[in-house]
Amino acid sequence: MDTRHTDVAQPGIAVDAAPVGHHHATTTRIWHWVNLVALVTLFMSGLMIFNAHPRLYWGEYGNRDEPAWLAIGQQAQRGYLDIGGARLDTTGVLGRYTGSDGTMRNRAFPGWATIPSDYSLADARHWHFFFAWIFAFGLLAFMLVSLFNGHIRSMIAMRAHEWHPRTLWTTIVDHVRLKFHTAPGEAYNPLQKLSYIAVIFIALPLMIVTGLAMSPGTDAALHWPSMMFGGRQSARSVHFIIAFALVGFLLVHVALVLIHKPLTLLRGMTIGHRR
Repeated sequence: MDTRHTDVAQPGIAVDAAPVGHHHATTTRIWHWVNLVALVTLFMSGLMIFNAHPRLYWGEYGNRDEPAWLAIGQQAQRGYLDIGGARLDTTGVLGRYTGSDGTMRNRAFPGWATIPSDYSLADARHWHFFFAWIFAFGLLAFMLVSLFNGHIRSMIAMRAHEWHPRTLWTTIVDHVRLKFHTAPGEAYNPLQKLSYIAVIFIALPLMIVTGLAMSPGTDAALHWPSMMFGGRQSARSVHFIIAFALVGFLLVHVALVLIHKPLTLLRGMTIGHRR
């Protein structure tokens, strides 16, 4: 997570501006790939856990007699997704779909999207809790090392001028136009920095805290995590929303890498050197 600069050209920057390249440290690259595996496994095993009760509520309690703000199920041979009272037909994708053996199955999320693929709440919990420890301690280690070696300060921290509304708006417009500019001496542009800050310091910690708040054992010993969100069911809803937001971020992240110099960026996050 250190930063080593070399004089190389960045796209969109004049040659005489002396732009800078950077080097991803070994610890950053290890955390990046371990975190990717952990997130994907947690997401897929979490979908299997959700299949056991495919409804979300706000508050402390939730059961099939309580109104749910989101529900996935099947009725009259059709799959559906209910969100806030609006019902969408999702037959073949959610609620009711054709399994790999050709039979129709009634399940919120299909087997290709879950771990394990066949219904097993116990196995899904084993997968989920095992990778949750890897995810939580990996994030903690990354944050501590990044604070001590200056990675956050040198590469992710926003500079004063980057908070200017005009700068932020220009960066957003450039991204929409698929123009990715990085200022001289900076590893990322303001929109990238804000995205990484939101993910690393807000979304990922919230996943850990809401996960603890959902646990009956944790709730019995430490009631404050669930109280932070207004109840265990609210924590479960926030956990679900952030999980899908992180998957959305991952898909956009991969798409932008494929659009903008994929080999260069992949090399930077594998062997370490990026130009």
